[in-house]
Amino acid sequence: MKKSKSLCIIDDDPIYTFGLKKIIEFGKFDVETIFYENGKEAYENLSQVISDGESLPDLILLDINMPIWNGWKFLDEFTKLLSEPSVVVYIISSSIDPKDKEKATQYQIINSFIVKPISIDKIREILQSN
Repeated sequence: MKKSKSLCIIDDDPIYTFGLKKIIEFGKFDVETIFYENGKEAYENLSQVISDGESLPDLILLDINMPIWNGWKFLDEFTKLLSEPSVVVYIISSSIDPKDKEKATQYQIINSFIVKPISIDKIREILQSN
């Protein structure tokens, strides 16, 4: 039996996260999910996971425009904790600014930049390709 994937969603938009929970539920995806409302909260919890020697999530869906710590600040700090990229990150943002897409290419850990909204088919594609 294959191991279920674990998915970390870092996004401050409650409507988006509610919709994503419904997509995962309706799609019957075999995935464990954890949600964080900002980059700092995610960083603190994930750094504790590393300290405790536990497994990081397989995938992170990361918004870039959030209060407290935005996605870029999270990436800057989180990547310092990793000796090698062991997590696949997808930027999922409402930003259509070409500068954000260009900045995303500077992080080895980022797989792709996806503009919201995200569809059930895109979630299926992400989960199947990782």
